[in-house]
Amino acid sequence: MEATGTDEVDKLKTKFISAWNNMKYSWVLKTKTYFSRNSPVLLLGKCYHFKYEDENKMLTARSGCTIEDRVIAGNVEEFRKDFISRVWLTYREEFPPIEGSAWTTDCGWGCTLRSGQMLLAQGLMLHFLGRAWTWPDALNIENSDSESWTSHTVKKFTASFEASLSGERELKTPTTSLKETIGKYSDDCEVQNEIYHRKIISWFGDSPLALFGLHQLIEHGKKSGKKAGDWYGPAVVAHILRKAVEEARHPDLQGITVYVAQDCTVYSSDVIDKQSASMSSGHADSKAVIVLVPVRLGGEKTNTDYLEFVKGILSLEYCVGIIGGKPKQSYYFAGFQDDSLIYMDPHYCQSFVDVSIKDFPLETFHCPSPKKMSFRKMDPSCTIGFYCRNVQDFQRASEDITKV
Repeated sequence: MEATGTDEVDKLKTKFISAWNNMKYSWVLKTKTYFSRNSPVLLLGKCYHFKYEDENKMLTARSGCTIEDRVIAGNVEEFRKDFISRVWLTYREEFPPIEGSAWTTDCGWGCTLRSGQMLLAQGLMLHFLGRAWTWPDALNIENSDSESWTSHTVKKFTASFEASLSGERELKTPTTSLKETIGKYSDDCEVQNEIYHRKIISWFGDSPLALFGLHQLIEHGKKSGKKAGDWYGPAVVAHILRKAVEEARHPDLQGITVYVAQDCTVYSSDVIDKQSASMSSGHADSKAVIVLVPVRLGGEKTNTDYLEFVKGILSLEYCVGIIGGKPKQSYYFAGFQDDSLIYMDPHYCQSFVDVSIKDFPLETFHCPSPKKMSFRKMDPSCTIGFYCRNVQDFQRASEDITKV
């Protein structure tokens, strides 16, 4: 059956919006972020101090770094490597259409889903790779300057708009193949880690079959009355992530589950029940759990009294980040310095990457530079995430979170 005139107009409108958003959201990445050398930086439970001091000296309790072996003194590169190693999921364009719609991009509406993906990805990184893991190629990620990026953005907008009208897709050639990457590792453990690194990223690909990709998350969101093009709040995304993990049938994911708090309350017995649920053969221990806690930190604006609470949460080794942001703009908060939050920004439109190919490029899934935002600008609605490997880990985490 031929498409009606109205359908053609809708498709053309969608393609134009995609091209326009590509220009609009491609401006935001390449801005410099400044860090003080006099204050510690916390990143998902790890503390970095850029000022060269006696490494055995304990930092003050006010900084949130009271455990000596978590303090890494005087090494900016270690912080950069740790930050870049986190999985970065952003707006994408020209991916396969979302079922029941003409959408081939999530520019302008998918930022909270992307922030949720980043939080879940960090939980899976902890589960399969551990907190100490960093990507060996992290420091090879390019960080272009703003001037060259501006001209590149204009060219990309023009090419994107022309391709959108003609129905063509820009193909991206992988810069580093899997064979080349694996060949650099002599240790079997490093090879296995790189395989899991790629596997985790592939689960978030922008295709209908990707377990935690945008297409699947939107499908789960339909049960909450959401559809492609709608704005998703942090609490709704928490329940979507829970459903996505529960329904994932991949054998590697049978040892992990997700619990969403009810009315800001985590019922320990319910969490332990989920962790102790029937395990597949070969998994004798309790399941790991990602605990998601949707909260509201104030009325219309965030109450600054919660600043120390948020900093305390991000200082915990169990924390996998916060789905938050500014009003109508979602970010993935992963750390802080002084009264500024450190985050990864999904508002950057990148080209579709086919993660089904064996050697898909990894570079666009890792953010080259962090951003900072004053806590005062934070939207009060957010979802906090924690990862616990087993029941004992959850019980220890509960005690530490209660202290915070």
